[in-house]
Amino acid sequence: MKKTMHVTWLGEQRYVAQNETGQQLIIDNSELKLGVGPMESLLAALATCTAYDVVEMMKKRKTPLSSYRVEIEGERAEEHPRRYTTITVRHIAGGEGVTQEALSKAAHLSHEKYCSVAASLNSEIVVEASLARESVPA
Repeated sequence: MKKTMHVTWLGEQRYVAQNETGQQLIIDNSELKLGVGPMESLLAALATCTAYDVVEMMKKRKTPLSSYRVEIEGERAEEHPRRYTTITVRHIAGGEGVTQEALSKAAHLSHEKYCSVAASLNSEIVVEASLARESVPA
């Protein structure tokens, strides 16, 4: 299954990313932040991916969550490319019958088996870059 995003420069260090169905995300690394930075968006992608899994697993176990949030923090390397060296994901949840053990199991399964963002961060990914010159109207 292929996923496609088109990213368009809006000036300064601001971009709009749009998927195939038109949903948009502002990625902004300029002084006046109108969106999140690229590395923050990576953290958000990981947090929402695992959150989706945890919520669904808890619901299937007949212990749906009444409150849930993910707090995520990334530590970056000092040298370029300044990748994340450590990411800490904290799941905070509540609900009738929700136990620490059940939540821990759901979070572990998400991070180790189901979350495609986590799997992508833990793998070798082939990135192919190509160039195209946009034609300028006369």
